[in-house]
Amino acid sequence: MATIEKVEFSGWANCTKISNGTLEMTIPTDIGIRIMGFGFIGKDNLMAVFPEDAGQTGGDEWVPYGGHRLWHAPEVKPRTYYPDNSPITVEEHGDFVRLIQDTESTTGIQKEIDIYMEDGSSSVKLVHRLKNHGQWDVDLAVWALSMMTTSGTCIVPLPPRGPHTEFLAPVNALAMWAYTDMRDERWTWGEKYILLRQDPNRPEPQKVGVMDTDNWIGYAYNNQLFVKTFEYIEGATYPDFGCTIETFTNDAFLEVETLSPMVKLAAGASAEHTETWHMFDGVPAPENDADVDANILPKVQDLL
Repeated sequence: MATIEKVEFSGWANCTKISNGTLEMTIPTDIGIRIMGFGFIGKDNLMAVFPEDAGQTGGDEWVPYGGHRLWHAPEVKPRTYYPDNSPITVEEHGDFVRLIQDTESTTGIQKEIDIYMEDGSSSVKLVHRLKNHGQWDVDLAVWALSMMTTSGTCIVPLPPRGPHTEFLAPVNALAMWAYTDMRDERWTWGEKYILLRQDPNRPEPQKVGVMDTDNWIGYAYNNQLFVKTFEYIEGATYPDFGCTIETFTNDAFLEVETLSPMVKLAAGASAEHTETWHMFDGVPAPENDADVDANILPKVQDLL
């Protein structure tokens, strides 16, 4: 069983830290739900923490803060940007910890994350849950977003490639936003992977979404590799032109995102989306497809 303790973190006095001898995760309980610290014990925090927001609580406006959060897609204002500035409830349930946010007054949606961390493991399972406490059905997808620290590289896998003579129909969709610029040097558009590098000197935002059927997305930083795995549901309708994964960057962070299928969430019902986070040490950041195939893909294949 992982160890759970109360700590101070980045100006937040009331935080819950979960550790298992290998990994540690830190959750401020006066805001949220936000996971603001994650990584190997004694090494880098892979989550972004914004100095201007650190320690801040309260207020009626949505605050970026950084870290990992739970949203409901598709992204629209004001619905998506409900301020998560109030205290959360933390429940210990033996083999997992449940984070509970109060029901959103404007949407009727309540957010929960269950965290499973086994002793000595370099993986953590997170079950994201949206509950509809409103009076009507809501069309949404469960959306898990992690703001990663600067200067890393996101790895977006593409479905298997093949010759024109064997693949006459398209095999995946690529979603672009109005500000997506394929000429931006932070992108590497490979045959089998898309790479997006975070650059603290480039404030212009970039984003792309992919229908990834391989069930993973990664972030390489300082010789460490962070991988999210999830379950692709064949035949399901996903948001944003069919995206299962998305990545966004500016000069402050890079976001690693996964999404559930769209559901019509009935009043009183809930929807779940599970990510498993995996950490690896001694993995160099990739610069091209060959680097991913040599240093990252073998590790990912062992997870799937």
